[in-house]
Amino acid sequence: MSLVGHQAPPIFRQGPTPLVRLFLFVSVCLVLLVADLRFRYLEVVRQALSVATYPLQVAAAAPADFLRNAAVYFATLVDVQKENAMLRQSQVEAAQRLLRFDQIEEENRHLRAMLDMSQALGSRSVAAEILYDAPDPFSRKVILNRGSQQGIEAGMAVVNEQGMIGQVSRVYPVQAEVTLLTDKDQAVPVVVSRNGLRGVLTGAGQGRLELRFTLSGADIKPGDRLVTSGLDGLFMPGLPVADVVSVDRDSPTFAAVVCEPVAGVERTTQVLVLTRAELPPPRPAPEPEAAPTRPRKKVR
Repeated sequence: MSLVGHQAPPIFRQGPTPLVRLFLFVSVCLVLLVADLRFRYLEVVRQALSVATYPLQVAAAAPADFLRNAAVYFATLVDVQKENAMLRQSQVEAAQRLLRFDQIEEENRHLRAMLDMSQALGSRSVAAEILYDAPDPFSRKVILNRGSQQGIEAGMAVVNEQGMIGQVSRVYPVQAEVTLLTDKDQAVPVVVSRNGLRGVLTGAGQGRLELRFTLSGADIKPGDRLVTSGLDGLFMPGLPVADVVSVDRDSPTFAAVVCEPVAGVERTTQVLVLTRAELPPPRPAPEPEAAPTRPRKKVR
């Protein structure tokens, strides 16, 4: 009997019933499945179908693969950008640490050299650092970060590991003013280390020095080293000050002797302020002038 209430045509009522045919087909399928599972006789057919349908599988999976690869690409791009930013920041920090390390190493080298120089001279010294230049643009003066509270007094010599760079000219409680050798008002009594010739070294501007009042026939030549004489009672004798650069003997009276500082007067930042361990004996007092004698009157 039909599901919609109509009788099936006679042509479809021939042969076995649908239930029998269903049972028959299911049985055949089960037999084929068991036979394939046991003997693998459909493996070649299966592989051929897999090869034939592979382009269709790739085409069907292409949109999903595209979306998945795009998501991975953008996620990787963001990670790479973050990693690059972190690497650049690390590189900048490493460069800053390297600069600080080089600066500290250079300062330690200067301090060790100055300490060796102070021990060799046998004098009391105060380590100081140059803070800035003095506000007067027409003078060569600098300000130190040490003052009278650290025992600094006016007149003390200021040196670095190479030699003398100036003299303390003014003292404050926590700072001190230093007049550099290249200042035109600065004068230092020196001697030529080769032969002991005395002279007075003054600033000549543009980083040069001049040995004034040197006789034209004096024994001095380029390359001579000038050191402090200590005759002023302020500077220790033997401090390297300058080297003679040129000697002009055109004048019949005095020679023009141009020198350059031994130490980096305009470049150094770490200095030592030296004091003399023993002060020289005081100068003898000048003798009083004799009172003028009145001429005696003639007795008549």
